[in-house]
Amino acid sequence: MSCNNQPEELEVEVFETSASGNQLTQITPLAVDEEIDSLPVIRILPDQKFQTITGFGGAFTESSAYLLNKLSQKNRDLILKAYFSEEGANYSLCRTHMNSCDFSLDHYSYTPTEDKELKDFSVKEDMDDLIPMIKDAQAISKDGFKLFASPWTAPPWMKDNKEWVGGKLLPEYYPTWALFFSKYIKAYKEQGIELWGFTVENEPHGNGNNWESMHFTPEEMTDFVQHHLGPKLEADGYGDKIILGYDQNRAGLKEWVDVMYATEESSKYYDGTAIHWYESTYEVFPEDLQYAHKKAPDKYLIETEGCIDAQVPVWKDDAWYWKKEATDWGWDWAKEEEKYLHPKYAPANRYARDIIGCLNNWVDGWVDWNMVLNKQGGPNWFKNWCIAPVIVDENSDEVYFTPLFYIMTHFSKYIRPGAEVLGIDNTDSDLMVTAAKNPDGSIAVVIFNEGKTAKQFNLWLNEKRAKFNISGQAIQTILIPTK
Repeated sequence: MSCNNQPEELEVEVFETSASGNQLTQITPLAVDEEIDSLPVIRILPDQKFQTITGFGGAFTESSAYLLNKLSQKNRDLILKAYFSEEGANYSLCRTHMNSCDFSLDHYSYTPTEDKELKDFSVKEDMDDLIPMIKDAQAISKDGFKLFASPWTAPPWMKDNKEWVGGKLLPEYYPTWALFFSKYIKAYKEQGIELWGFTVENEPHGNGNNWESMHFTPEEMTDFVQHHLGPKLEADGYGDKIILGYDQNRAGLKEWVDVMYATEESSKYYDGTAIHWYESTYEVFPEDLQYAHKKAPDKYLIETEGCIDAQVPVWKDDAWYWKKEATDWGWDWAKEEEKYLHPKYAPANRYARDIIGCLNNWVDGWVDWNMVLNKQGGPNWFKNWCIAPVIVDENSDEVYFTPLFYIMTHFSKYIRPGAEVLGIDNTDSDLMVTAAKNPDGSIAVVIFNEGKTAKQFNLWLNEKRAKFNISGQAIQTILIPTK
């Protein structure tokens, strides 16, 4: 304490992204004055520790990789450095797809020939675009990043309907499909890419019979993991690879974790649960996240996919991303009784609200979908247009970093793997807040003001404090350096 009994001032760095034009812009805290005691208080509680952060990032898709190869070398490097360098977003947890997905140029499988031994297994389809993108990102990333893979479907010859879309994996091919995962690890390792792990199946409920999919019930997936995938990876020397179950929307979590973690045997090979955000444009589903954590408190709970879907990107108009004009699939297709979950909602708000809400409810990793799409929101063979944080015009060699890129960076750059989420007391219900203590001892506090009016608040850590102004429609990261 100082000699006049005033609390010491907290040393901080502050970065803001806002509808008014800030893009991770460093700003100066307000001078402390006599009004400080009348302002809302955000207090960091360093003794309250929650989950350990696995990472933040996005997905390597064939569409993104193909677009990067259509750009000049200068712009290709610009985008990859923006995502993976220390000076940029410094992504630490990323996803890719096994076989094709909707954000591929067409259907393909690494094993097109029917053969239970998979003798013709080859990742040659990934050699032109996908693998070079991943390897170039690895070369840029100083700390490295964890990479997990997700299949959208087994090759049609393994399925009951013999189609790319829908259907189930035939039980006679459970051992063959487990072998497929093992061969994928080996093939990617031969390309210099070490896999961290997998989700078992992207969206096992399916996706309305639109693009590549394969259906599992919780019981079927758990049978596959418990008796085939887990033992096969273990037998082949890949027992360290992470296996995440489920991999779809949060409202379905309870029925899945009840089966996945029912017994010691059923849960043995599951390292965690994967979730998506498409159940709602604004609702985080905290009760479902809390339930999943309590069911398996020592396992991962990772958001593995989220994007502004069913929307063609808006080009070089930052203001649009802060307006409530974006729809999602549920705007048109949700059941009538679920329409309330899918109002028009600002894309910037959706990212900030969801990531903070997840961190405050035990989620330890958050992975965006495509890193790069074009002005149409593709390429996508099904014409399932979506928005990515970085939009490009491959014909004119132009790049647009949307506000979503900067919002992702507020988390990925400043909250590093191994950080511990901390408790928060917040007296202003209009501000969303989360905080984490990094392995180097620094603390990152992320604050989101969805309202259109600027707000002032005091931030306290132990006996030190600082005074801040956050713009209307803005997200701030306050970094408290290591002492």
